[in-house]
Amino acid sequence: MKIQDKRVLITGASGGIGQAIARELVKHKAKVILTGRRQDVLESLAKELKCDFQVCDLSNPTELDKLIETIGSIDIYVANAGIPGAGSTFDLGPEEIDRTIDVNLRAPIHSSMAFAREMAKQGSGHIVFISSIAGLVTSPTTTLYCATKFGLRGFALSLRQELSDKNIGVSVILPGFISEAGMFANAKVDLPKVTRTKSPQDVSKAVIKAITANKAEILVAPAELRFGSKLASVFPYLAEFVQNSRSAREAAAKLQQAQRNVK
Repeated sequence: MKIQDKRVLITGASGGIGQAIARELVKHKAKVILTGRRQDVLESLAKELKCDFQVCDLSNPTELDKLIETIGSIDIYVANAGIPGAGSTFDLGPEEIDRTIDVNLRAPIHSSMAFAREMAKQGSGHIVFISSIAGLVTSPTTTLYCATKFGLRGFALSLRQELSDKNIGVSVILPGFISEAGMFANAKVDLPKVTRTKSPQDVSKAVIKAITANKAEILVAPAELRFGSKLASVFPYLAEFVQNSRSAREAAAKLQQAQRNVK
C-alpha cells in the first residue's frame, strides 16, 4: 500500500517509538493523527510535524469509544500503545491486571475492528500492531506483559487472514531490545554488555516496510536474537532454561523493580 496522502492514526505517539513512527510516516507524506496520554508531548510533536492530535487514555473505554467516533475513517492504523504490566504473580493486583489488558490487548482489538469495518467500506487499508519479542519468548516477572503480547500477535495474524479478501493488510511488528525507548530504556535498566539493540528508527522503518510490502510479521532485532527467539518459540524449554539462569533472573528482577517505579 502507498503511504503518501494516506490518513494515519498512531496510538502511543507520546512515547519514543511512537514518535519515531510518526516522524517516519510524515517523511513519507502521510497525513498523521497522533494520540496518547501526555498532552504536552503530543502538542510539541504535532507542532513539529504539522499534524493533528487527540489525547486519549486507552484504558478508559469511554475515551477509546470517543476516539474511534471522532477519528472516523482512516487508511492506516498503527496500534503502538502499550504498558509494561511489570510484577510477579504475587504483586499484581486486579486494577493493574485489568489496565494492562485494556491498553495492550482490549484497546487495539476493539479499535482495529472498528477501523477495519470502515476500511472495508473504502475498499482498502492497512493495520499495524506493535507487539514485542515478548510475544514469542516468555520471561519471569513479565507474565502479564507476555500474555498480552502473545495475544496481540495471535489476533493480528488471525485478523490478517480474515481481512485478506477485503484488500486490507495486517502486519505485526516484534521489537526486541530498543535503545533510547521501550521498556528497558524507560526503566533505565542497563542490559548486559553483550546484548545488541535496535533503535526506534529501526522500528519505524519496519512499519513502513510492513505497510508498503504488506508483510505479515517483522522481528526488529539483531540476527542472534531473531534466531534465538524463533528457536525458543518452537522449543519453549530452551527459553525456560535460559531465563532460569542467575543473570537472567537478576536482570528480570531489576527491570520489574524499575518499571514499578516508573509512572
